[in-house]
Amino acid sequence: MTDTSGNAQNIDPTSPDPAQEAARRAHLNQLLSRVGQGDQAAFAELYRLASARVFASIVRMVHDRAEAEDLLQDVFTTAWRRADLFDPARGGAMTWLVTLARNRTIDRMRQHRETPLDDDATLDLPDDGPTPAALAEASEERRRLEHCLEQLAPQQHRAVREAFFSGATYSELAAQLSVPLGTLKSWIRRSLMQLKTCLER
Repeated sequence: MTDTSGNAQNIDPTSPDPAQEAARRAHLNQLLSRVGQGDQAAFAELYRLASARVFASIVRMVHDRAEAEDLLQDVFTTAWRRADLFDPARGGAMTWLVTLARNRTIDRMRQHRETPLDDDATLDLPDDGPTPAALAEASEERRRLEHCLEQLAPQQHRAVREAFFSGATYSELAAQLSVPLGTLKSWIRRSLMQLKTCLER
């Protein structure tokens, strides 16, 4: 699939060309399918390409950036665990992620009994990914991910790895690391922001 990745490098993200839009969607679909097979490098690239748009869909519903960041990490944790259920024949990867985000946000807001949701806010997001100009080969993505993970403090490094790759719940991780649940979530949220910044360099 090096051909697809190479062509994606030259796509102008501002162009409305249907072929280019289709190429972006296809690339995201491929990434999510690889995530469903346990590909950590694909997960890192999917997060880098899709997290901004997923975050936008969440923050427009909850109107609270801190809450949206917390939900974003929940959404991508769930995406890692459930990506094997993704079926590109039923919809694109971005639609799948935004739907997952919307459902998780609805659940959270029902728990808090907050104001009614603005459903329309999540319906006008196009099914495409952010700028694909920095697409790279999976091996390079894995090296970059490992490099960025090494920049985290040891406990945060362990927390992120366990949260996304072991299947343990946040409560289980908090118990394993002997820290309050809120502290663990804060670690992971800050670590994800640090990883995103590192991967975008």
